[in-house]
Amino acid sequence: AQAAARMIAEDGADYATAKRKAARQLLGDIRVTGEWLPDNEMVEAEVRAYQALFHSDSQPRVLALLRRLAILAMSDLAAFRPYLAGAVLNGTATEHSDVYLQCFCDSPKDLTLHLLNAGVDFDTSESRHFAGRGEVETLSFLWKGQWPAQREARLLAGEIRAELGQPVGIHIALYDADDERGAVRADAGGRVARADLSAVQALAAAAASDTPDTPEAA
Repeated sequence: AQAAARMIAEDGADYATAKRKAARQLLGDIRVTGEWLPDNEMVEAEVRAYQALFHSDSQPRVLALLRRLAILAMSDLAAFRPYLAGAVLNGTATEHSDVYLQCFCDSPKDLTLHLLNAGVDFDTSESRHFAGRGEVETLSFLWKGQWPAQREARLLAGEIRAELGQPVGIHIALYDADDERGAVRADAGGRVARADLSAVQALAAAAASDTPDTPEAA
């Protein structure tokens, strides 16, 4: 878990890749089945410990910037019921992290048209449904302050360039409206895997306090 956490924090590796590489690094070519690998919660705990030890000065600034970007994007997409997921939500985001949004709408095509009308040049791919039910269409693009058409977006883009030196990737997974009912269930520890705009705004507002940075179910 510690070896995987280092790869995630320093290289931006995803959890599955980091765990496989860590196993090879420590055990060589011995095949290790998934049941013997640490679970994501254990790895996430080690990521937090690593960041607290080696990146305590820079990581909170990066996280704050990425959450501001998420709030900006979610505000523009409010009609499509956006939720934030991933490292920007759980507080482990670094300069390698992208912003992952999930939108639940009656007509995913309307969201696509919304971005096209706003001049957003995106690629279309598929990502795994959060409940494991096949794949969902996902729109991805590099954010450089081009959207939404607000002064705040341009100012934030400048701050992100100064801090990160590179644009941030945004990925928007398009779900049917009915999927929203099963989207916000908490895990055994009371934490949620996604959060709506008001919850993300609350996290951002509390960032300067000593409150643990882990979103929980209401």
